Amino acid sequence: MRFDSVGLNPKLVDKAKEFGFEKLTPIQEKGIPSIMEGRDFVGQAETGSGKTVAFALPILNKIRPGKGIQVLVLTPTRELCVQVTDVFRDFGDQLGIKTTSVYGGVGIEPQIMDLRTADIVVATPGRTLDHIGRNTINLTRTEWLVLDETDKMFEMGFIEDVEEIIKRIPKQRQTLMFSATISVDVHEILEKHIKNPVIARTRSHVDAKMLKQVYYDIYPPNLKFSLLVHLLRHHTSGLAIVFCATRDESSIVSENLIKNGINAAAIHGGMSQDKRLRSLEKLRKEHIDVLVATDVAARGLDIKNVTHVYNYDVPKTPDEYTHRIGRTARAGEKGMAVTMLTQRDHENFRRVMSDQSLRVEEADLPHIRKVFFNRNVERERPMRSGYGQRNRQHGRQHTRR
Repeated sequence: MRFDSVGLNPKLVDKAKEFGFEKLTPIQEKGIPSIMEGRDFVGQAETGSGKTVAFALPILNKIRPGKGIQVLVLTPTRELCVQVTDVFRDFGDQLGIKTTSVYGGVGIEPQIMDLRTADIVVATPGRTLDHIGRNTINLTRTEWLVLDETDKMFEMGFIEDVEEIIKRIPKQRQTLMFSATISVDVHEILEKHIKNPVIARTRSHVDAKMLKQVYYDIYPPNLKFSLLVHLLRHHTSGLAIVFCATRDESSIVSENLIKNGINAAAIHGGMSQDKRLRSLEKLRKEHIDVLVATDVAARGLDIKNVTHVYNYDVPKTPDEYTHRIGRTARAGEKGMAVTMLTQRDHENFRRVMSDQSLRVEEADLPHIRKVFFNRNVERERPMRSGYGQRNRQHGRQHTRR
């Protein structure tokens, strides 16, 4: 099915073609017609499925500019908030529709000014409640509520905040929910606040035939970082994402990679908003080769041409593992998922491997040169201006889907 076959405003269709979107993804094919019909909608879809466009275009198709805040989109992280805002602006500016972002970590006064004229608000729950408490956001005319990455929002402890926000929105509305998994909390919200929804589940975009999964059992454990450096230097092309368990570990690993001549940047919730956005901008402009991230910070960021995913710290569940490796082996391209085990990782890895559908092979440790790993490295210093440590075999960009 094509974008020009679902009754969208021709300006939206033309803009989609500008971005290279011709055919609808499965979640778009199921979501756009249902949302345009006014139905509540629940989409179980992962990052990279095209879900943002699936809800943004049918909403933009109905918006009446200048009629107050008609749409509230709640997201779990600031990064996703900015990314979703960009999609609404990319498509909606030509229609005179104003979208604004509302999130913490930045001054609230500019947001207060923007909220006075906004048609669409994309926000994190905490800062939304701040504005509600200050009476600087008016949700009485809201006709669409979108809960994006709902499972992650609740994992981060926002369920009570979301409930409080929903109380402030008219009951006569269209509610859209998108979630990678349907947990108990997500299901309770679905049952309580969503009316007779269309429910669509789409498969991951990962092509199992194109994805090779391996693990290294590392001993002694102090060779772990050295192995990562070796693999990044000698066995990685395109963009690599390195997943760490904590904010501190992400910063430390990123800084040590930079000190070893690898173009890396970290992104996690402990960074200032300016530094987080700077990392994303470097990524968009192809100025880095390695993104070091926590699961929370990376959630919702859809990045093209990821050739390698490295689990520097092993995720705790099969779902988390699947979500991580789902960032590579897309669009017919090959990908590699590498999990790095030391003794402390074995318990988590056993949990991951309890999913019998996963096919992860053990790889032999190569001969590697030990490199120095400094746990007391200075964190969050400005990133280097020199780029392009290795030749890129693929162009990279964020997709707006």
